[in-house]
Amino acid sequence: RLLYMEDQLTMLGTIVATSPMLGLFGTVWGVMLTFIGIAKVGRPDLMAIAPGISGALLTTVAGLLVAIPSLAGNNFIIAAIQATEVDMETFCDEFITSLKLEETNIS
Repeated sequence: RLLYMEDQLTMLGTIVATSPMLGLFGTVWGVMLTFIGIAKVGRPDLMAIAPGISGALLTTVAGLLVAIPSLAGNNFIIAAIQATEVDMETFCDEFITSLKLEETNIS
C-alpha cells in the first residue's frame, strides 16, 4: 500500500509542477497572438485583441483547474503515507515491547 501511494506521488508531483507552466505558456502564446492581431490591423481593435486574450485566459484557467486538485491529491497522499508510517512504527514498537515482556516473564 505504501509503495503504491509513493509511486503515485511522482505522477502527481509532475502534474502539479507542469500544469501551471503549460497554463503560463498558453498565456504567453495568447498575448503574442494578441500583439500579432494588433499588428495586422494596425491598431488595438477589439476584434484583433479578443481571440488572443481569450485564449490566454482559457489556458491559464485550464492549467489551474488541473494543478489545484492535483496539489490537493498530492497532499492527501503524503498525509496518508505519513499516517501509515506512524501506525507501522507504533505497531512495531509495541510488538517488540510485548516480545521483550514475554521474554522477561518466561525467564
